Amino acid sequence: MSSFNKLSLRIGLTPESECNYLPTESEQLGVVMDHHWLSPAGYNVLLASGYRRSGQAVYKPMCQLCQACTPLRIDCQAFAPSKSQKRQLNQMKQFRWEFKDNLDDGWYNLYEKYITLRHADGSMYPPNREQFFDFCTAPWMSTRFLHAYDGEKLIAVAVTDVFDNAMSAVYSFFDPDSPLSLGTLCILYQIQYCQQSGRKWLYPGYQIDECKAMNYKVRFKPHQKLTENGWESTS
Repeated sequence: MSSFNKLSLRIGLTPESECNYLPTESEQLGVVMDHHWLSPAGYNVLLASGYRRSGQAVYKPMCQLCQACTPLRIDCQAFAPSKSQKRQLNQMKQFRWEFKDNLDDGWYNLYEKYITLRHADGSMYPPNREQFFDFCTAPWMSTRFLHAYDGEKLIAVAVTDVFDNAMSAVYSFFDPDSPLSLGTLCILYQIQYCQQSGRKWLYPGYQIDECKAMNYKVRFKPHQKLTENGWESTS
């Protein structure tokens, strides 16, 4: 049996701090300390156990008084779009989509505009190239960059970790002037790519019901949530 399957971990706890998503709560993370887990195979197992990646660090919320962050994964092979998602799938066809190993030259102008107009009060402001790569990539992970073009104009990028049986949505940024929900379109394309490539799961991150910016993930069905009893399907 692989050591990955035994899930024996050394965890380091971060100091408590104010939660970025629920300001009335305190945040504490458990960070994986064993470097032999930091590989595509190891992280794939950790991802299925409720962990996420931020740069090279793999973590899981371990807050003492709050369990609002719920790991969620979308069953791409069984995905059934809602009426609004069907309209968005049609909208998606007007753009050109392409996964690339590297970012286009013009990516930073789009990223800078997105952060400045949408997240000037967040931790990514002011925008910085080095900070972006520190947050979104890891030397031990296979990461690709989904690009969306309107004609020749780059309008969206979705950073995506790639596994044999799954994909994980790391971060996306897009033209904030677009009237379309480009973030949602990125997820729909990631689901479609998983379907076409035979991958079952897309991990979009933690679901937080009380946070408007984080509760959109439940709209993609069917999906599973990780509970004390393991992954459970929800209606």
